[in-house]
Amino acid sequence: MNFALILFVLLVLTGIVWCADHFHFRRRRAPGSAEPWWVEYGASFFPVILIVFVLRSFLVEPFKIPSGSMIPTLLVGDFILVNKYAYGIRLPVLNKKVIDIGSPQRGDVMVFRYPADPALDYIKRVVGLPGDKVAYQNKRLTINGQVVETQRVDDYLHPDRLTFSERYSERLGSEPHLLLNDKEAPAFVPQVLAFPFRENCIYNNAGVTCEVPAGHYFVMGDNRDASSDSRVWGFVPDENIVGRAFLIWFNFGDLKRVGGFK
Repeated sequence: MNFALILFVLLVLTGIVWCADHFHFRRRRAPGSAEPWWVEYGASFFPVILIVFVLRSFLVEPFKIPSGSMIPTLLVGDFILVNKYAYGIRLPVLNKKVIDIGSPQRGDVMVFRYPADPALDYIKRVVGLPGDKVAYQNKRLTINGQVVETQRVDDYLHPDRLTFSERYSERLGSEPHLLLNDKEAPAFVPQVLAFPFRENCIYNNAGVTCEVPAGHYFVMGDNRDASSDSRVWGFVPDENIVGRAFLIWFNFGDLKRVGGFK
């Protein structure tokens, strides 16, 4: 369901009602007479929908984490906020960038429209920028020939299945982040999809090596062994970007998570 399109249609309809009433029908009604119900509701909802539309389209948008691909950074059930202007101002619904403010950086947690089905929103961490050569071989990440160093931290307990995963600290950008990476899990990438610029990637028994095309990004989940990401379905084009995730604003199961993440 395209909520942005639905919100835009509601904004247009209630805006038409508000304008018609303000500039035409109100002047013709007898003093003290009641407004028709459709005018009352339409005119009342218009300013509310307008505020929501502006906030959601240009400032921040809420999302809910549906899967465990970003554990341990983000958990299933986290409600997060996404900065909509960090990577430029885009036209609502069309998602076309009209003002260039910035671009994704390595280490950013980014929300985007899934390239294989733009109706779905995905969230992953930016690993490779346009022109980068990204290699994930034998479960070690290399960018432009430089190994991204990791430091073993501790074990992470998955509360839903009472198993442990090895947890590491990694630094892709200015700030370190945590990830899960189990030595026992296979290094190769199963079930690779056909995707644009598939010829930029080489797959083998040890993993994958890709050269990121212009205007695209290579993303991965922090739960490295349980994430369907650029290793599987390819690169994220710039026009699919929604924004940068930065805050957990609610979690019904764990209120201590509120205010975390950045």
